[in-house]
Amino acid sequence: MRDTAPDYGEAGEVRLRAFVQEVMGGEITSMVRQVRWRPAWFVDVLRGGELLHLHLRGDREGDVAIFPELQREADVISVLGEQGIKVPRIYGFCQHPPCILMDAVPGSRDMAEAQSDAARSAIARDYMAEVVAMHRLPVAPFVAKGLHLPQGAEEIALVGLDAYMPLYQRTKSRPEPMLEFVIGWVRRNVPTHRTRAAFIQFDSGQFHHKDGQLTGLYDFEFSMIGDPIVDIATMRMRDSVEPLGDDFRVLCRHYEELSGEKIDHAVVDFHTLLFATLGAMQFTGTVGVPRPGDAHSVYLEFDLALRQVMLLAMGALTGVTITPEPPPKARIGDNAALLAKLADTVARIETPSKLEAARKDSAAQLIEWLVRSDAMGGEMRARDLADVAALLGRRFEEWPEAEAALEVYVRSAGPEQDQRLLQLFGAIEGRRVQLYGPTRIGNAATHVRLLPTH
Repeated sequence: MRDTAPDYGEAGEVRLRAFVQEVMGGEITSMVRQVRWRPAWFVDVLRGGELLHLHLRGDREGDVAIFPELQREADVISVLGEQGIKVPRIYGFCQHPPCILMDAVPGSRDMAEAQSDAARSAIARDYMAEVVAMHRLPVAPFVAKGLHLPQGAEEIALVGLDAYMPLYQRTKSRPEPMLEFVIGWVRRNVPTHRTRAAFIQFDSGQFHHKDGQLTGLYDFEFSMIGDPIVDIATMRMRDSVEPLGDDFRVLCRHYEELSGEKIDHAVVDFHTLLFATLGAMQFTGTVGVPRPGDAHSVYLEFDLALRQVMLLAMGALTGVTITPEPPPKARIGDNAALLAKLADTVARIETPSKLEAARKDSAAQLIEWLVRSDAMGGEMRARDLADVAALLGRRFEEWPEAEAALEVYVRSAGPEQDQRLLQLFGAIEGRRVQLYGPTRIGNAATHVRLLPTH
């Protein structure tokens, strides 16, 4: 955790301009901040008659960083570039505020912008070739930059869990019975036959393309040394919302052809489960007790959708079927008029910049969430309380009390309780999706699916 929050406001931008000028020379002709939930800028520099398109990548704001030092990512990308992987060139690192200065990767991530299905397939296959090449790299240069080298099947499988656990334990702001249940299950079901550790992007599936060509891979914030199957699992999750360009089963076969290794599909399910769990662990602190300035709507969206992935992956791994939940009874909330006034007030706020407009839209999304909670949240919570009472054999008046008791129960429960607990969490999270799915924040969770890998 940082002692002070980095300043990415006007003063920080002034320092970044000076940093770019010092490192690159030439003239800054444009510096535009991206409209997104983490600070980043596109910068054009005219130097010696050449126009350079650069990118400034800032750090996550708030206390959600697994690896707090952004310099780590810059070092990783530099090593990848030296080893011939298509990544942006790193020019320098600004300390205050933390920012990586690199080439802007040309093109777009949106595969719909490719000219044809054939072009999309070719780009996706080129991407898989880069992934195979990454997985073959020697790990020593990454270890020299500070990446941990896990030893043995259990540590290789759980390297992500070990990395995320300190943040989870430090920032956890409420009982988390579902996360504790899955963490326990994962520890009991490690794939012990996976013993090769390789460099992995960890949050994979991120690349750009232009004119039918793969132009580069980006975002190595969470990269580690671990089981290469992790990258297959995480790109599978990304493909469901940001298509990679071809049927995922085809891409898996292409990976097998290039790597000479068969994909263990049960292990893909294991790491799909684990990655989704880690994401929920990362944001649970701020979702439970919000920190000022955090991307509240984004983290709520992540939390709701990731828990759906966890349930689907657990179902695939255990064979347990989760019964869909009936929708809540439609009603007008007790605070409907007040919330309408709030929505109207927010809608009338003037936003001179795109960044301010994005923040205003986030507020509007949170109001949509609150309207649904006000109208039907009470009914859904009553169902949750009844289910927990039936399991634990005693009544609870308030959800925090029930949630705390359930977490205590989960931590001592044996494998014979797995099916019942999975069905319970499926019911609780199913209700949340029924409740919040119609909102813009909740929409992603309604479209969660596990793409087949074979």
